Parts: sequence; C-alpha cells; structure tokens
Amino acid sequence: MTTRARAYIRVSDPLKQEADNQIPAIRDYCQRRGLELTGIHEEGESAWKGGRQAELARAVKDARSGRFSVLLCWSLDRLSRKGPLAILSLVHRLTRYGCKVVSVTEGWTEAPGELGDLLLAVVGWVARWESQRRSERTKAGMARLKAKGVKLGRPLGSRDKHKRKKARQRLPIWGPDAM
Repeated sequence: MTTRARAYIRVSDPLKQEADNQIPAIRDYCQRRGLELTGIHEEGESAWKGGRQAELARAVKDARSGRFSVLLCWSLDRLSRKGPLAILSLVHRLTRYGCKVVSVTEGWTEAPGELGDLLLAVVGWVARWESQRRSERTKAGMARLKAKGVKLGRPLGSRDKHKRKKARQRLPIWGPDAM
C-alpha cells in the first residue's frame, strides 16, 4: 500500500511569483520515496496572514479526516513566517492527526523527536527574522525615496487591473488562539 501525500505550495505574490517552480521538486520527491501525490493545495497569500491561508486550512482539515498522511512543502517558511510557535503548533497539530510534515528542500524535517522539534523552532525563528529584515529594508527604501520628494503609491484616479477580494475575518488554524 502506498502512502498518500498532499503538497502545500504558497507564493506571497501570485502576480510576481510562480508556484510552478515548487511542483517538479515535490513530484520528484514523491517518485523517489514511493508516495502517491493525491493533490496540491496552492496558495497565493502572504505567510503573515495566518488566518487567511484557506488552502492550508483545507489541507489541515483533510489531514484530520485521514485523507493523506504526509504533507509536503517546498520549505517550511512556505507554511508560516510567524515564528517558532506557529510552525511548531502547526506541525504538532498535523502530527496528532497522523500526518507528517516534510520539506523537500530541508531533509532534516524527517528527523525524529526532540531534534526535529529544535530544528523546527530554529527555522521558524529564521523565517520570521528574514521577513522582518525584508520589511525593514523596504520601509527604509520608501523613506529614502519620500525624503527625496518621490511620490509613492498609485497615481490619483488609477484603478486596479484585477478585482480584489473582500477581507473577511477568519479564525486562526494554528497557534495559541486556534483552539
């Protein structure tokens, strides 16, 4: 009997990034490990918007229902950039449902027990730190341009080329407020 797996793929900005870059590595991983890839949950959301990641929530729900036993991702920072608690909570929740989380680019995610937990916490911290640093650099660049007199943002009267979704409040799927 082959082990059923699902993939979770996320890009922060679907207009500028391609989710397809992650798929070949995940398919190759499944083939090498003899896993049956039963579906792909694809998201075009920021990992900071933890309560809004609808596809991740759907994957967690399907794992709870026993539809698959391995959740594959390109790297753990695709799951969240909120830090160690968010990553650990999500992984432990999936583990309680009988689902293992594996990153195809971070082989250590298959390490058992305490070592795996330690490394998950470190990667969660690094993901949050990296995201904060990128934000700081962006804000510094915008402040520098503003000080030079450059107008930031859209020109007055311009419109989006695509329709935006209305924001709705959702309950977080992991973390201290999840239960």
